[in-house]
Amino acid sequence: MRALAEELAGHGYYVLVPDFLYRHGRTPILDLPEYIDEENRSRIVAELLPLLGAHTVDRTLSDAEAYLDFLAEQPEAAAGPVAATGYCFGGLLAMRTAAAHPGRVAAVAAFHAPVGADGPGLFAELTARVHLGHAEGDLTPEALGELNRALDAAGVAYTSEIYPGTVHGFTMSDTDAFDASGLKRHWDRMLPLLDSTLSVK
Repeated sequence: MRALAEELAGHGYYVLVPDFLYRHGRTPILDLPEYIDEENRSRIVAELLPLLGAHTVDRTLSDAEAYLDFLAEQPEAAAGPVAATGYCFGGLLAMRTAAAHPGRVAAVAAFHAPVGADGPGLFAELTARVHLGHAEGDLTPEALGELNRALDAAGVAYTSEIYPGTVHGFTMSDTDAFDASGLKRHWDRMLPLLDSTLSVK
């Protein structure tokens, strides 16, 4: 996440990477190896799922308001709306943030994320422009079609596509899910979205 944030900041954006699991203790909460492979993935997921389950919608929205207020106070950040980006569960948090703050979030980019987990009602609140990059291992073409029809019905301005040959976590270079072409495609989609919706100070 630090490497992704530094890359994005290198394009002129003020980037905040919140620790949304702060209620469970100081980072690191889990004992993570330097490289996550299939052997240790199941242990990590088993430890992480209860923490994610405790992160309710109410907690998401309370935190999101604090993050947005913090960003608005930073003199280094350009005035105006922000973008919310996220990976895996973070993508769902980004969508919740944008839906709750339509006047403050202009763009959302979510990758290998369970963005439909809250149901289509979430989409009805979105005014931000959205890009969804799905892992081929996460979403069938049929499920993609269903998701995109729900976005259409809600009137969301979006792109939503499956990244060929990818599995869940394809943007994470410290895991065996990493896919360099998927990561490049992620930047090729996200940067034009941000460039067209945000100001760079």
